[in-house]
Amino acid sequence: MTTPPDDGATDRVPADREATAERAFARADGLGRARAVESRAAAVLIEDFARRATAAGVATTRLRAKSYDGNASYRSNVEGWYIRRDHSIGVGTDGLFYVLSTPTSLAARLTGVVIRPDDAPLELGRGARDGESIPLADALEKRLAAGDGFP
Repeated sequence: MTTPPDDGATDRVPADREATAERAFARADGLGRARAVESRAAAVLIEDFARRATAAGVATTRLRAKSYDGNASYRSNVEGWYIRRDHSIGVGTDGLFYVLSTPTSLAARLTGVVIRPDDAPLELGRGARDGESIPLADALEKRLAAGDGFP
């Protein structure tokens, strides 16, 4: 019985996999850092909006969260302002960003839902159909300019 000559190919396979994995981790790490930087910049805009809206006397409301399927709406624990006309995004008086969607729940119809703050993007609706995305700064300015007349 003879053994095949060692051409080093078997040693390259694990090394290639390792290099590919390292590149993937590096790319993910870079994307994570970019997302964190974007989130911090958006948080500054959100906090500034909440401060300015409060100072301008823009009325707040108890925000409602829609079920994922859109068939139900629930009271939430957040007082603040809607940013999108479809009421899918809000800013709390606490200066935090909220995505106002939640799983369908019979109990939530009675008790409401607890919505947790989320990291805000610098562009709302990124990746959506044409005309549905808007820079966060523009959306906040439009909302502030609308005052109490926002739907």
